[in-house]
Amino acid sequence: METLYLLIPISVVLVFLIAIAFWWSLRNGQFDDLEGPAYRILMDDDKATGPVASDPDSSPGDAGRAPSREKSSAANLHHS
Repeated sequence: METLYLLIPISVVLVFLIAIAFWWSLRNGQFDDLEGPAYRILMDDDKATGPVASDPDSSPGDAGRAPSREKSSAANLHHS
C-alpha cells in the first residue's frame, strides 16, 4: 500500500510531462509535414560531375533511333 503513495504521484507527473511534450510538439510544427521526409529520401539529388560522353558516330537527331546494322556489326567485330 505504501508503494501506491509513491507510484500514483509519479505516474501523474509523468502523464503531465508527456502532455506538455505533446503540446510543445504541436505548437512547434513537428506534425505539419508527415509525408515530406518519406518522399525526400526518394528524390534523386545526385548531380552529374562532368559532361556526359556521347557516341562520336551519332548525330543529335538520332538519339531516339535504334543503331543501324552497319554500326552494330562494326561494334561486334571490334569487340570479338
